[in-house]
Amino acid sequence: MYKYNEFDEGFVRERVSQFRAQVERRLDGSLTEDEFKPLRLMNGLYLQLHAYMLRVAIPYGTLNSRQMRQLAMIADKWDQGYGHFTTRQNIQYNWPKLKDVPDILEALADVEMHALQTSGNTIRNVTADHFAGAAADEIADPRPVAELIRQWSTDHPEFQFLPRKFKVAVTGSPNDRAVTKAHDIGLRMVRNDAGEAGYEVIVGGGLGRTPMIGKVIREFLPQAHLLPYLESIVSVYNVLGRRDNKYKARIKITVAENGLDEFRTRVDARFEQVRAQFKGFDQEILAKIEQSFAPPAFRSAPETDYEAARSKNGAFRAWTDTNLAEHKAPGYAIVTVSIKAHGATPGDTTSEQMRVLADIAERFGHDELRISHEQNVILPHIHKSDLPEVYAVLRDNGLATANVGLISDIIACPGMDYCALATARSIPIAQEIATRFDDLKLEHEIGELKLKISGCINACGHHHVGHIGILGLDRAGVESYQITLGGDATETAAVGERAGPGFSADDIVPAIERIVQAYLEHREGPEEIFLETYRRVGMAPFKVALYPEKESAHAA
Repeated sequence: MYKYNEFDEGFVRERVSQFRAQVERRLDGSLTEDEFKPLRLMNGLYLQLHAYMLRVAIPYGTLNSRQMRQLAMIADKWDQGYGHFTTRQNIQYNWPKLKDVPDILEALADVEMHALQTSGNTIRNVTADHFAGAAADEIADPRPVAELIRQWSTDHPEFQFLPRKFKVAVTGSPNDRAVTKAHDIGLRMVRNDAGEAGYEVIVGGGLGRTPMIGKVIREFLPQAHLLPYLESIVSVYNVLGRRDNKYKARIKITVAENGLDEFRTRVDARFEQVRAQFKGFDQEILAKIEQSFAPPAFRSAPETDYEAARSKNGAFRAWTDTNLAEHKAPGYAIVTVSIKAHGATPGDTTSEQMRVLADIAERFGHDELRISHEQNVILPHIHKSDLPEVYAVLRDNGLATANVGLISDIIACPGMDYCALATARSIPIAQEIATRFDDLKLEHEIGELKLKISGCINACGHHHVGHIGILGLDRAGVESYQITLGGDATETAAVGERAGPGFSADDIVPAIERIVQAYLEHREGPEEIFLETYRRVGMAPFKVALYPEKESAHAA
């Protein structure tokens, strides 16, 4: 993985020093909260419902054991013993004291981490496929390009005050695990007819108040042109993007109002100007970065222990059935560690669990971890012969829940328990749904089902692209939960369709049960997952299940 050079180290330390002085001025009253706000946002510090919240960048979701242990130390020393992994592959601390934040940032710098550009109207933390560098279907590891974009965008003088926040996602696989079509810019590695690797460039995706699936602005872009082309897109958006209305300031609105063809024409014109300025220097930097992402020294060993353990231990077999993915190296597996034990808060991880994961990565996993946008932790390189021992350690520490991709593997934002923008609770609803389906012992029979919950219209829980999406809203002081069906976050991305009127907090879990029962009744065998059934039969049978009295009256 990428290691800081002398410039990186000096740059991050200088920013910490600057913010330390700004915090001191806020604490002694020299700065008002309004004056301090833009300064703290530049350093990832938010003011939430009950306390400050610090959002720490985990670029393209990659960590090593030393960094994970430092995150655990920070949680113990300056927070309340846990951190929250987010859908942006970041970690959030919900209870830091303002006076301690500079020390936290200093501790992050000690392990080559920071909180820069995790907030504000700038290019945010670049996200990537959480199986990057390990996936069997991968054309190439996308993380070197993600790191190049991170370096280019950090403190970019033209793009620190964009019309609105800006998010970029990269994948190196045809199977999209990075939700590229729901980002301001999505990059999907593809091959052209000559077999050369390049990028399909997607622009104008996004969720929130006006959900849109991104549009392909360039079907094939050679990798050598990637950075100047991205600069051209962001430059055009910086000029055209609206600043009169923050709800219409995202690039998705800019593309929609101007039309993709007109936007592409402007980008192409700008690209002709920008390309000459790069002179290939970005490719020299990329070549150096790529050296940092060389694959580990994979070992050869028999898989006997793994197969024997699967035969003898039903719980281990169930875990391997759900929590493993195919690795590109023979004898290896990608392990997804569920941070979604039934009844737990999705994404919350204790400091002790962080240390356990760091120990496993160091001992068994070539010292690599990933954070997924689905709020789980990935051990990308585990040899199958080590899986029985890895599983035992995870099990003993409450980390062996066999539910990855199932209904209890819920994405959920913090909701009204923490967030000042939220209009409803997300966490209790997620906990109730997970617990209910665990009690029913149905989730393995249901199979793959992506359920996502947001506590407000901003859609941090990605509810629009959930097979089942839940949006919490305030209706005259009462929480109401809308349901959408048919969303998809993959390469066949789609925004879910609203089912009808919302449900109260007491009624939402029974409503989800009725949806699931309708699916089980209508599917053509257990191999047909929920999304496939929905696309085949449509909304009608699910509306009947959700609103039986209304649908009966309508039929009469």
